[in-house]
Formats: sequence, structure tokens, C-alpha cells
Amino acid sequence: MTTKQTMRALRLARARAQALAGGVREHTAAGVVRRVFAIQAQDAVAADLGVRVRADGVSAAEVRAAYEDERSIATGWFMRGTLHTVPAEDLRWLLGVFGARNEAANARRYRELDLDEALRERAARVIREAVATHGPLTRGELAERLAAIGVPPSGQAPFHLIRHAALVGVVCHGPRRAGEGTFVLLDDWIPAHGRGPQGDAAAAELALRYARAHGPADAEDFAHWSGLPLSLARRAWAAGPAKTLRPEDAAPDEGEAGDRVDGRGAVGGGDPVGPDVRLLPAYDDYLLAYRDRRLVVPPAHERDVWPGGGVIRPVVLADGVAVGTWGRKGHEVRTAAFDSWGPSLARVIEKESSAVSEFLSGGA
Repeated sequence: MTTKQTMRALRLARARAQALAGGVREHTAAGVVRRVFAIQAQDAVAADLGVRVRADGVSAAEVRAAYEDERSIATGWFMRGTLHTVPAEDLRWLLGVFGARNEAANARRYRELDLDEALRERAARVIREAVATHGPLTRGELAERLAAIGVPPSGQAPFHLIRHAALVGVVCHGPRRAGEGTFVLLDDWIPAHGRGPQGDAAAAELALRYARAHGPADAEDFAHWSGLPLSLARRAWAAGPAKTLRPEDAAPDEGEAGDRVDGRGAVGGGDPVGPDVRLLPAYDDYLLAYRDRRLVVPPAHERDVWPGGGVIRPVVLADGVAVGTWGRKGHEVRTAAFDSWGPSLARVIEKESSAVSEFLSGGA
């Protein structure tokens, strides 16, 4: 097999693991998140689109219901200190892996804002009482309560104190109110069911979940995705994927984890007809979960996707590789090709663009 063929096979295996190629799709929002384990969620609309792109006909209302009615998925600060949507049943043990680490990573910012440990603990008590009495509460509403203990409502201090309360397990993200996120008591919103893995076992479980959702991959890819120190990532990999999975088991099996949707839109087991096109949202995990970007984005167009300043643009995928970028103005989707698209590819992209527009308008 040539190098080009090897790279294509690796890309397709990863894209199928992420339910982004080969006609592989899930049928529920919870099914998507359980399959891929984490959807990057610092942009709430992009997170919803990250679920949609991996699902078969899931609406914005159904994604919201998974968060707020079923409470089968939940959002918190985990990998790399960034917001991610994860299966709700995994939230607590993930806090065990990342809560203290993310707190330690924020120590310098706490000092800059004069948020010492005593103030953080006092703020967590104020937040707990306010949410228990009046919740769910928005960030602005919590900032008003924190002003009573001398925290200026403007600036970054309220955000960091709310985030601290989430990292220590007091609150979590709750329902949206008029498009704005709120916070609720974690124990009320997602009751605890068992302790979950702890310590080294939790790191090994995290590595295993990553491998199943992103494989083929290695310990260095896992360290890049998780933000864990490389030494810990390697130990976790040796105790998790390297011990448990065979190489061919790294990606989910479609017969167990998801159905195939052929190019005509029908669920079945045959090969898809034509390219499998998906409009991947900004900051998607598929663009961030590996050390090497070249498999997904052609090097000549890397700056089109990563222009700088922390921006990661949405991309048009065809069989797991980026062929352009896209954006939206309201519910209208606009695409831009890296190179010219042939008529058949353009038609499939237009169909996918219409589906994204419909999803966005349904979420209005």
C-alpha cells in the first residue's frame, strides 16, 4: 500500500469512528455523544451542529431535549480546560480527572484577579445557596449575588468563580433561557449513580474512550487531545487501549454503534452512493483531536481553516477530508471551495447546506 493509500485509509477509519464518513450516523443526540464521547462546546450553536453532523435527521429541539429533558448529555470544563459536552453519566469521574488539574492551571489567573482560596470557597457557598433557592440562574444573575461579597460584577472575576464552583462539583450547566445558558446544582440536575473510575483507573478509562471514538490513534494523540501530561497519557494508554484493544478494535463497529445511511438518505448496509459530505462546525473535535492536521486539511489550505488568533473555521468535509469552508448569516449557509467542485459534489454540498439551514431555523 502506498503512503497516499495508507493516509486515506487512516483518515477514513478516523472519520467513520467519529460518524463523519462512510455513511455512518447515529439516530439520537445521546447516541452521538456516547459514540464520540466528547463534543467541544465553548460555542453552544457549534456544539449543537457537532451533534447534528453525526446524526440522521436529529433536530435542534431534539438536541436541546437531550440536555434538558432526558439529561442524557451534559456540558462541563474537561479536556484542555475547555467546555465539552459528554455523556451525563460520565461527568463526575471526568471532574475527578480534570477538576483539580484545571484549578491548578488557573492559579495564576486567580492571583491576578485576587481570588484567593478563602474567597473561592465563600463564593461557591453563595452560588450554591443562590441556585438552590432561585435557580436555574444565568452568569449575570450569579454575578449579582457575588457582588454582595465584594466581587465586582464586571470583569472576569464572576466567571472564574462560577467556573470554580463547577470544577469542584457544586454546579453544572443547566437549561438555556432565551438562548442564554444557566447553572443548576449538579446533584439535583444529574443525580449520582455509582462512584465511577478514580485515579489511574479513570485516566486509563479516558484513554480507552478516546481510542474507541478517535482511533486509529496513539498515546501522543491522546495527550494532545486530553491536555494530560505526556508521561501520564502514556501510562494511561498502556493500561487502557494498549491492554484492552486490538488495533482493529480502536474504531467503533457500525453494526453495534451506528447505522449507515446511503447517499440517497436511506438507512441500510450498502456502500454510500457518491461522496459522504458533512458540514463540520467550528472548533469541532475532528479538527482538534490529533497531532497531525494533514490527514483532514490539505496543508495548502491550513490557513483557510486556522487563520490565527485561536479561530478554527467550519469546514466542508467530503469522505472525511476538508474541501472548503463554510459560514452562516442567520440561518443562511454560505460555502467556499478550496478548489473548484464538480457538479455532483456541488449538488451534495447544497443538499447538506439546506439541511444545516433547516436545523438552524428549527433552533430559533
